[in-house]
Amino acid sequence: MKKALSLAMAAVLALSLTACGNSGSTAPAESSAPAQESAAPAESVEATTEASSSEVASDTADAGNAALKIAIVSSPSGVDDGSFNEDNYNGILSFIEKNPSSTVTPVKEPTGDTAAAVQAVADIVADYDAIVCCGFQFAGIAQIAQDNPNVKFILVDSFPSDAEGNEVEVDNIYAMQFKEQESGFFAGMAAAYETKSNKVAVVNGIAYPSNVNYQYGFECGVKYVNEVDGKSVELVELPSYAGTDVTGANVGGNYIGSFADEATGKVVGNALIDEGVDIMFVAAGASGNGVITAAKEAEGVYIIGCDVDQYDDGANGDANVILTSGLKVMSTNVDRALTSIADGSFKGGNVTLGADTDSTGYVSASGRCQLSADTITKIDAAYEKVKAGDIVPAANFNGITPDDFKAE
Repeated sequence: MKKALSLAMAAVLALSLTACGNSGSTAPAESSAPAQESAAPAESVEATTEASSSEVASDTADAGNAALKIAIVSSPSGVDDGSFNEDNYNGILSFIEKNPSSTVTPVKEPTGDTAAAVQAVADIVADYDAIVCCGFQFAGIAQIAQDNPNVKFILVDSFPSDAEGNEVEVDNIYAMQFKEQESGFFAGMAAAYETKSNKVAVVNGIAYPSNVNYQYGFECGVKYVNEVDGKSVELVELPSYAGTDVTGANVGGNYIGSFADEATGKVVGNALIDEGVDIMFVAAGASGNGVITAAKEAEGVYIIGCDVDQYDDGANGDANVILTSGLKVMSTNVDRALTSIADGSFKGGNVTLGADTDSTGYVSASGRCQLSADTITKIDAAYEKVKAGDIVPAANFNGITPDDFKAE
C-alpha cells in the first residue's frame, strides 16, 4: 500500500503544492517576519540571501554556539506566502534567534515540478549543513541524502521514497507528517457549535491524503457535536465537486481540483452559500482565496482557515470572516529538529505528529478568533481526549471512515 500510494501521488504532485492557507495570513505567534528569498530557476539556484547575526536577536540571553548554514527550499509561493512555507521558515528564524551565528538562505523552486524540486536540492546540497524541504514534492530526496551523509535534511509533509516509489527511512532525513484529521476535527466542532443555519461544509483543493485527512476530521468533528450535544448539523456536499483520492476512491466532500484556482474557489463557495451553508472550513491553498471572497460578499458567512492562523485574511471592512483556524504546527517542529542538529542529538526517521506533541490544534486566542467561550471550553475538553488517544478521528488511510467514527 505504501508503494502504491507513493507512486499514485507522484503522478499527480506536479499539479499543485500547498494544501491550505493564503497569502497574507498570519504565522503563529512565536514567528518572525520572513526575509527575501532566491527566485533562481532550479538549474541555477544560488544562495543569494542570508540572515546574518545582525538581522536576528544577537542579544539573546541563552544564545547557542551552533553555526549552522541552513537552506530552505520551497514551492513557487516562496517563504513569504503567509502560510505553509512561511511557517516552516519561521521555525528556522526561531532557531536562529537562539543561535545567532547560524544563517539561512531561502531557495524558491519556481516551476512546481517534482523532478525540478529534487534537482533544486541536488544543486545546493554541497553548500549547507542542513536543508529544510517544504512539501511532498521533495519526497524523492532520499538518494541525495544518502549520497551526502554529512548534510542533515528536514522534510516537511512527506516521507522520503526511493526511485521505485517505496517509502524509506534515511539516517540523515528527519521527515515529518501531521495528523491533519485532528485539526480538522477541532474545525468541525467549531463549525457545528457556531453555525446558525445548521449547514456547514469543508472545501479542499485536491484529494491528496493531507486534504482528505482535513475533510474526514472535519466530518468527524461535526458528527461528534451532533452525537454529544444532540445537534443536527448537516454536512453539505456538491456532488459535482466530489473528490477522488490517490487510490481512485471517491471521498465526497467539495474539491476545487486545484490549489491555485481562485475563480473556481469562489464558484464553489457561492454554490455552498446558496445551499444555506454559513461556515466553511477551507483547505485549498490559493483557491481558498476565492472561497473567502465569496464569504466576504455574503452576509453572516464565516470561514475556518487551516495550517496557520489566517485571521488577517478575513478582514472585511470593520468585520472579519475568519471564525478560527485549524493549525498544523510546523514552525515549532522545524525549530526542534534544527536544535537537535545543533546539539548533536539529531536522529533521522519518519514521524507523524499530532496533538500529543502539541503539533495540531486550533486558534482560540482572544482577538484572533470569533469563537464563543463555551465553544472554546468544549473544544479544549475534546482536545485533551484527542491528545490522550481517547478520540481518534478518521483519516484517509488510518482504517477509519467518518461513517465508522463514534463520539465515545
